Amino acid sequence: MARLSTRSPTRFVLRTGDTWRDPYPMYRGLRDADPVHHVADGDFWFLSRFTDVFDAARDPATFSSARGLTVEPDQPGADMGDATPIVFLDPPEHTAFRRLVGSGFTPRQVTELEDDVRAFVAARLDNLVEGGGGDIVAELFKPLPSFVVAHYLGVPAEDRPRFDVWTDQIVAAATQGGTDTATDGIADLLGYFGELIERRRSQPGDDMVSHLVGLGEDEVSTMWVLGFAFTMVAGGNDTTTGLLGGSALLLAEHPDQRQLLVDDAGLIPDAIEEFLRLTSPVQNLARTTTRDVELHGRTIPAGSRVLLGYGSANRDDREFGPTSEDLDVERDIARILSFGYGTHHCLGAAAARLQGRVVLEELLARCPGFSVDSDAVRYATGNYVRRPVSLPFSPD
Repeated sequence: MARLSTRSPTRFVLRTGDTWRDPYPMYRGLRDADPVHHVADGDFWFLSRFTDVFDAARDPATFSSARGLTVEPDQPGADMGDATPIVFLDPPEHTAFRRLVGSGFTPRQVTELEDDVRAFVAARLDNLVEGGGGDIVAELFKPLPSFVVAHYLGVPAEDRPRFDVWTDQIVAAATQGGTDTATDGIADLLGYFGELIERRRSQPGDDMVSHLVGLGEDEVSTMWVLGFAFTMVAGGNDTTTGLLGGSALLLAEHPDQRQLLVDDAGLIPDAIEEFLRLTSPVQNLARTTTRDVELHGRTIPAGSRVLLGYGSANRDDREFGPTSEDLDVERDIARILSFGYGTHHCLGAAAARLQGRVVLEELLARCPGFSVDSDAVRYATGNYVRRPVSLPFSPD
């Protein structure tokens, strides 16, 4: 049914920091009145409806990743030669890279991590409970993804705090147009993993770096392994933090839905899809059109940056019905865009789901009446990933 609106036209504005608190009225206005929205200040386009974003994500021939994933002209990581990360590749190069690394991210292999993840989560929650509360992001939601990424890459525990530094530098640069700090962060990251790769040639372990090195230089160059490590560190940390922090906020804001999960923990695995849908840690990513695109009576010219609004699309009532913006832990979800779709579907999706499930199981079992101070939550700077950097937590 066509929608008529008497509201003033909605303008898309990139969010950062505290402005991430509630971008949803903006998304709603664009979905209803201007689904193919041109942002003159920056000269890019924003797609807000589920079907449009879904179709674009599945069409890398038209919506290319090769020129970067943000609307800024400078793209940290997009021009690293043979070390260019997989997220900046289109088929067939992307297909070849994914074939080499995809075997390490099957649900079965991810499940093998569960005991270690659960022990990590339980210990951090016990610390919070014994201390009467604290910042659950700093204590659990931020270090857990780093722990998992380090496990995959075979990084010693004493080096794991360095992941957070690199992630902050690289993500901040990618979302704000490139800085000298990002250059330093990328150089430090690549230098560290260059040394790790050489060590794994003579001392292989049960990790992805060892697996890739073991394929030999003819199959996988050192630069390819560096590109993979960059992708894991830069993309595997803050996004999962966004899921975990956003889920805790939603549970605290909807005690009736939380009680359903407390009463029946068997609902949690499917409920993770609902949390992924509503939190959409990666709110937007850009593509570049390779040809003119006609959509809803508008023409997006070839060579245009197009921002795919995952966070908006995941709340589109055309896809999810009239309660699309409400939390429903029993919702039957056929598809979501939180991990992208098609060629660039996130390699770490199963690992993120595992972390989300284990955290909710342990959190609700240990602290079924927990509370968070939603007014005091602070959000990270950057225009593409919505994640809390601080969230005060009380176990009861």
